[in-house]
Amino acid sequence: MPKLSYLKALNRALGDEMERDPSVFVLGEDVHEAVTFVTAGLLARFGPHRIVETPLSEQGVANVATGAALAGRRPVVEFAIPFLLQLVLEQVANQAHKFSAMSGGQARVPVTYLVPSAGWRPGWGGQHSDQPHGLFVHSGVKTVMPTTPTDAYGLLISAIRDDDPVVFIAPRQALELREDVDYADLVPVPLGSARIHRPGTDVTVVAIGHHVHDALAVAESLAGEVSVEVFDPRTLYPFDWAALGESLARTGRLVVIEDASRSCGVAAEVLATVAEEMPLAVPPKRITRPDGAVVGCNPDLDAALQPTRDQLLAAIRQVTKP
Repeated sequence: MPKLSYLKALNRALGDEMERDPSVFVLGEDVHEAVTFVTAGLLARFGPHRIVETPLSEQGVANVATGAALAGRRPVVEFAIPFLLQLVLEQVANQAHKFSAMSGGQARVPVTYLVPSAGWRPGWGGQHSDQPHGLFVHSGVKTVMPTTPTDAYGLLISAIRDDDPVVFIAPRQALELREDVDYADLVPVPLGSARIHRPGTDVTVVAIGHHVHDALAVAESLAGEVSVEVFDPRTLYPFDWAALGESLARTGRLVVIEDASRSCGVAAEVLATVAEEMPLAVPPKRITRPDGAVVGCNPDLDAALQPTRDQLLAAIRQVTKP
């Protein structure tokens, strides 16, 4: 059985969807060179009219994508670095996102904004290490963050086919992951559908992005001591609250781990909503980056800001202690 990497899954999803639907095209900086690998081989396969190299003008590129979508195309805009999404917040959240509502549903803007390297890696620097997903969740823009190659494939297909703008975040820390896959089994994954990676009865760990794999490792280390359910929302907006409610009905305890600042993040929203609407046996815990911290270029200092498996282990023991 072949192994599918996360990056290859994105590349395969793009190629498959461009083959199926001639209205799909990719635009972005360095897409001809496939610097991120996401567009590797697609220029030769589909030509420069569907793999469109753009200048360094992110706001302009985002607006071109909105216009193309209003004219019946399905653009995929690749932003290689996460902070570029912050440059186009106005074009995405205030323009593309609102066309449908402001036109009474007469205009739809099916654009996918693909960021194939979001988050942190050692020494990458403060301006390259943000996790901007919370900005788009707050704005009500559909936002997905897959953590496995098969989910990356299936959710990118669904994002491209969706009639609304979708922000697609691929965590940098997950890009090297591989799965044994039968290509015939690759299918679209619905937006707004969570996944339970490991069932459990004592505590639910909501793990966002690459922290799913940290949560699975910690859960395995606690096997026989604590039964940990690992919950992957996959889509951050809309969030699968029904699935989380079912999980908490089994466990009654909650820990959330997210690579983002503490205040006003997705982890904060999960805790707030659960506190309002779902019963818990004990107060929940969240593990995040500290507020106001800027990830720099010193790998050791950078690492000190990241949520860790040791923090998750301690939080699980706190909420499950007798």
